[in-house]
Amino acid sequence: MRLIGLAVVLSLTLTPLAAVEAQAGKVYQIGFLSLPSAADTPELVAAFRHGLRDLGYEEGKNISIEYRWAEGRDDRLPALAAELVRLKVDVIVASATPPAKAAQGATDRIPIVFTGVADPIGVGLVANLARPGRNITGFTTTNVELSAKRLEFLKAAVPNLTHVAVLVNRTNPQAPSLRKQTERGSSSLGLELQILEVESAENLPRVFKSIFPRVGALLVLPDPLLGSGDRQAQIAALALKHRLPTMERDRSFVAAGGLMSYGPNSADLFRKSARHVDKILKGTKPADLPVEQPTKFELAINLKTARALGLTIPPSVLGRADQVIE
Repeated sequence: MRLIGLAVVLSLTLTPLAAVEAQAGKVYQIGFLSLPSAADTPELVAAFRHGLRDLGYEEGKNISIEYRWAEGRDDRLPALAAELVRLKVDVIVASATPPAKAAQGATDRIPIVFTGVADPIGVGLVANLARPGRNITGFTTTNVELSAKRLEFLKAAVPNLTHVAVLVNRTNPQAPSLRKQTERGSSSLGLELQILEVESAENLPRVFKSIFPRVGALLVLPDPLLGSGDRQAQIAALALKHRLPTMERDRSFVAAGGLMSYGPNSADLFRKSARHVDKILKGTKPADLPVEQPTKFELAINLKTARALGLTIPPSVLGRADQVIE
């Protein structure tokens, strides 16, 4: 009887080990869906890959990544998401709201991990943050709630500011909630807004020419197209040409020549998204992984741009900066 009992114990302990060894030889396939081009967001992709490496994943050894880039065209996203579904990838990583919505529309089975989404509940990605439900989870930027704070920093940095132009991509599903929160924040600060709607980068020069003379600053609302590398540099250059202090969500905008940014570290969020991917590949259901929110927000200021605008940043604002470009 003791021998039979020992055999049972061994079978129970060795079977899981055999399963683990079988999984060790598996190459997981990850789909990566993004609105901009590959050249526009290299630091975010690098951060995601770095996060995977930290967790023991190596491309060509135990994972492969299928990248799909929409090259700035929202209308391409559904077809690209469908391609990833046909490939039967193990998980789809969706960068920002439009790709996340496209992935959601393409599959209710393959796990989806989003990042760079301001209001996942508002756009219908998840039921709630604690228990997202279905096959989707990820990382939110809380950019909707930060609109008022960005306006507050702009007003503190620009003397006698009364009118602010707001640049928004109206094709972004987040646009309505972002506009609503921005308008609410402007009322509490006594600022008047001019909403500038844009659909493509080609329209940016024309949109800037339509800015009212009394506008004293520009706020760029969070958007994967407007926030990509080339677009950030273009917006910063146009704003400087029109003598407009600017505020955006990410410090990469400040590095590209914008005046200020305030928000979470996007690269850090992409690095952390690898943790959700890892847990899903190990068997955790997306519905059981809470949507995570950033806990740290960074203020970045470009003093070179401030000098070009003839603007002196007050010590009260400069003292709160996490990054200053001289």
